[in-house]
Amino acid sequence: MITGLSGSGKITALKVFEDMGYYCVDNLPAELLPSFAELIQGSRDKKNGALVVDIREGSRLEQLPSIIHDLKKRLDVKLIYLEADDKVLVRRFSETRRPHPLGSTDSVPSSIASERRRLEPIRNIADLEIDTSKFNVHELRTHLVELFKSDGDERQPLLVSTLSFGFKNGIPESADLVFDVRFLPNPHFIAEFRPYTGKHPQVAKYIRSFPQTQEFLAKVMDLLLFLLPHYVAEGKSYLTIAFGCTGGQHRSVFIAEEIKKRLAKAGYRIKVEHRDCPR
Repeated sequence: MITGLSGSGKITALKVFEDMGYYCVDNLPAELLPSFAELIQGSRDKKNGALVVDIREGSRLEQLPSIIHDLKKRLDVKLIYLEADDKVLVRRFSETRRPHPLGSTDSVPSSIASERRRLEPIRNIADLEIDTSKFNVHELRTHLVELFKSDGDERQPLLVSTLSFGFKNGIPESADLVFDVRFLPNPHFIAEFRPYTGKHPQVAKYIRSFPQTQEFLAKVMDLLLFLLPHYVAEGKSYLTIAFGCTGGQHRSVFIAEEIKKRLAKAGYRIKVEHRDCPR
């Protein structure tokens, strides 16, 4: 059962389950949930079911917690709550030019705030909460497939992001772990390197040439390989590891790329982002 904030990716999630062979329904009235469950139970195909129930229910949404409670007594029911940062939701509504389901009389930020309040009782009983702020459509799809693929398959649910940034532009709000790499020699002061970034082979070779670089990479990897299995055990879905230098062009970019390669080699799902690169 998929619910959550409008614009958080519920329909995208439903399509993922449909592609995995689930019987899927969007915007099913809350009072029909028991009937839907009986339909799934009695199906010859023995399919799993996935459905979206959200703010479009109106006043019937208040019934949902008690309905889910009753269903869980006789079925394996998982409630997935999708959410995202307010700024991200506002941007998504702006890009799609669709009105918020709560109407067009209030501003989108006001509608989001109202929706959050009304969905809070449902959020409190969710089995899994996913913040889609950091995901594009393809990444959300990959994440859900990893979480819900067949039991016989090996599962690595944690998505790790390595992120480079410049301290002069502030520390990223999305960062879970932050490392300051301004102690490394700065290629910015070498004229031939200044136009390039940490992804350029010559810049990367320069940064890699220092013993403190190699020692830092080894120690950070030791720490991450200790931490990540514990994050997985605690059910964490994604982790952002941020590396900062002065401008976010050289040292942080190289380190973020290098840690990404090493974590990928260790078997983790990994992506890299460069917030301030290029200028």
